[in-house]
This record gives sequence, C-alpha cells and structure tokens, in this order.
Amino acid sequence: MEAQSSKHAVDYSNVEEKVVSLFEPDMLQSAQYLENLRRKTPIEPEKKLMLAVLEDAINCFQTNVMAERGRRKKLFNETVDWFLDRNDDWPFSFESVCGVLRLNPDYVRRGLLRWKEKKLIRPTSYPRGKKMMAGYSLAANGHS
Repeated sequence: MEAQSSKHAVDYSNVEEKVVSLFEPDMLQSAQYLENLRRKTPIEPEKKLMLAVLEDAINCFQTNVMAERGRRKKLFNETVDWFLDRNDDWPFSFESVCGVLRLNPDYVRRGLLRWKEKKLIRPTSYPRGKKMMAGYSLAANGHS
C-alpha cells in the first residue's frame, strides 16, 4: 500500500526554478511552460485543476494586458484582482493555488509585473495626444 501512495507523490523540489524561467527575457509562453511542468511532474487531480486555473489566469493576463475597454479589459481587471487578492480562505484563491503548488505568490506577482512592464515599453515618440505614464503597476486600474 505504501508503494502505491509513493507512486503518486508529487516532487515539487525544483518547481520554483522552473517558474523562474517563466519570467526570464527568453521566457517560454506560459502554456509551453505549464505543459512542460505537467509532463514532468505527476500531479494529483486537484493539483492538476489548480495548475490549469493558474495557467488560464496567466494566459488571460498576457492576452488582455493591452485591452483598453470592453469585455477584454473587464476580464483583464478581474484577473488582476485575483492575482492581487491576498485572501487565502477559499481553495481557488491565488494565494491558495500557489500554496498548494508550492509557488511563492509574491514572486509570481513580481514576474507578471516585469512581464507587463516589458510588454508596455513604447517607442520614445508618441502619437499626438498620447502620453506615457511613469510607474506602471500590475493593474491598469491602479492596483499595485
């Protein structure tokens, strides 16, 4: 019986190293990274679901970061709110998901912020009437 339970044990010893690559300059797309993590790490169904939730949130953040209005902007803002919420009293909160997957939530937040800053870098000349704002935050709606 013990042999069976150890067969399903999850080794998260190098997950943080893998997450680092998500935020490096030559980073993989989040889907590629998480797919690689899925293949190399046997995960229980609940953790697999939590990993899928995190993957979807990262994809939503990256896909909608440039949205200025409408449904995509609303989806982006809801995703940012989920990332920034420090409440961990429900199973699929960002804090809880990171805890179960043994990821540091603040580290993931900082990585998303760095990614967003790189994505939002604009040329030095701007179209007439457009101004660049200094001091980006994780959310376009003022969360930090």
